[in-house]
Amino acid sequence: MNDRLEYLREKTSKLTTSPGVYHMKDKTGHIIYVGKAKNLRNRVTSYFCRSPDHTPKVAKMVEHVYDYDFIVTDSEYEALVLECSMIKQYSPKYNILLKDDKGYCYIRISDEPYPRITAEMQKKGGGTYLGPYTSAYVAKQAVTEANKMFALPDCRRKFPQEIGRGRPCLNYHIKQCMGVCTGCISQEDYNSLIDEAVEYIKSGSMKSVEKLTEEMNRASDELDFEAAARLRDRINAIKRAAEKQKIIEDNMPDADVIAIAKNSGQACAAVIVYRGGRLTDRAEFFLGDDDSEDDLLEGFIGQYYSNGREIPREVITEELPESAELLEQLLRRRAGKAVSIICPKKGRDARLLALAKANAGEYLSIRVGRTGREIIALEELASVLGLEKIPEYIESYDISNIGSDAMVSGMVVFENGRPLKKAYKKFSLKTVDIQNDYASMAEVLQRRFSRYLDDEENDEGFKRLPDLILLDGGKGQVNAVAPVLSQLGIDVPLFGMVKDSRHRTRAIATGGGEISVTEKKAAFMLITRIQDEVHRFSITYQRARHKNEAYSLELTKVKGIGEKKAQKLLMKYKTKAAMKEASAEELAAAAGVSGDTAEQLYRVIQEL
Repeated sequence: MNDRLEYLREKTSKLTTSPGVYHMKDKTGHIIYVGKAKNLRNRVTSYFCRSPDHTPKVAKMVEHVYDYDFIVTDSEYEALVLECSMIKQYSPKYNILLKDDKGYCYIRISDEPYPRITAEMQKKGGGTYLGPYTSAYVAKQAVTEANKMFALPDCRRKFPQEIGRGRPCLNYHIKQCMGVCTGCISQEDYNSLIDEAVEYIKSGSMKSVEKLTEEMNRASDELDFEAAARLRDRINAIKRAAEKQKIIEDNMPDADVIAIAKNSGQACAAVIVYRGGRLTDRAEFFLGDDDSEDDLLEGFIGQYYSNGREIPREVITEELPESAELLEQLLRRRAGKAVSIICPKKGRDARLLALAKANAGEYLSIRVGRTGREIIALEELASVLGLEKIPEYIESYDISNIGSDAMVSGMVVFENGRPLKKAYKKFSLKTVDIQNDYASMAEVLQRRFSRYLDDEENDEGFKRLPDLILLDGGKGQVNAVAPVLSQLGIDVPLFGMVKDSRHRTRAIATGGGEISVTEKKAAFMLITRIQDEVHRFSITYQRARHKNEAYSLELTKVKGIGEKKAQKLLMKYKTKAAMKEASAEELAAAAGVSGDTAEQLYRVIQEL
């Protein structure tokens, strides 16, 4: 608890309603958070109000605020510019700070008479360098492509010293090297090819193909068919590489594709960079996860383009940040050209977003020990259900019975996309005497969350509130349970899992309809897995319970053995095999019966 709250509230009550930037300070005077606001008083008041609803990160930040300062601006746009500048200057502890675990890679064009193109992890020696590239893989791939398409040598021979010495290598014979060592190409022509290769690396396939096509047509018009054939082969090589590497349509403008994956208190932003119609770089950054998706994206974009990075014509994102227009203004000012932030829902750009999302999920999976598919599944599930946060802890319930006998329910738990079997629970119906799935589901949920509210409850599985509840059933089950949760004051998203006629997952049920999940493949597979698991767990318990009841019925046929004594025996000996191994004396002690009754009981058990 911050003992300065009263002072901070009093100070905030006098704050201006103008736009501006505020920066929170700790006891030492260090700036620990920088934020912008359209209305300074309203925004800052939200931190120090008497009934806050903060995320864990914000709550922790507020605990350390000793004082704050502010700067009034003329507009919200100026506030955004100033916020980005101050975050870069002070690197506040509670702002998003971009961190990646990689160094940088460069593409080097050596300054030799016959230059070579290579990928280097750092600048060393003379020559011209392209980059830096965040992804060493992308830089090496670009070098490999360029050397192959323009048939450049990648051997260790020194030119022109070794021209004409020794036989050409295998690459020359399979037409992957022009054969500088044979002396068949002049230094001037070689350097011209190097220029074309560098232009290809810089501009991508689109401009290279256009330029080479012009040269080919010109050579053909001049009846230089040999040169035209070489250019034709080079164009075809570029096009084949484009298809192999899934290089996108040549008419795509320069763009950065940004997606964020979240799980287990962390988030990862992936950026895929397209220039000249091809993927030229990619990068991943780990962020804090306590902010909302909108705050994460807004903060990331503001910082990512504040470090001198090239700003493309388009920034493609999953969602439009609330301040998208202000961010566009900021990027246009920095880039000196038109910049658009777009949020495609289908088509080519949506496919690129899916690729970026998969990359973010895979990198985050390494950090949090989950698979990329599990991370994406939870994000898709949150999106399709309209949840405010990722459902990391999910409880699912199913009812199983044979008529009105052995009516039971199973509760399974999935944590971060995986079964948490130690948290599974079994329920035997107590208040429902006849088959009624709606009433049974209501009873089970009432009992489960009554134990959550019980101050004396010490079972950790009951004392944790889930992020999402999934019932095996449709809107009838949802409508039966919703009033129970409301009456208990439990505010947890509640949905049903609907099956088709073949008992396969079909949709998600709300209290008033259904939500299709078939288009979200990862989420659909997760829901199917949860539904299959809760059904398996419930029916296994129901069958065991039914078998025990049938077994108990056989035991009560022995004179002197009633239902309670039969239950004592079943509690003592969990299986039929264990009970058969017990002696008459041990059975007498367990059931509390005489020796004659125990002997008769022993004979009955051996015959079962």
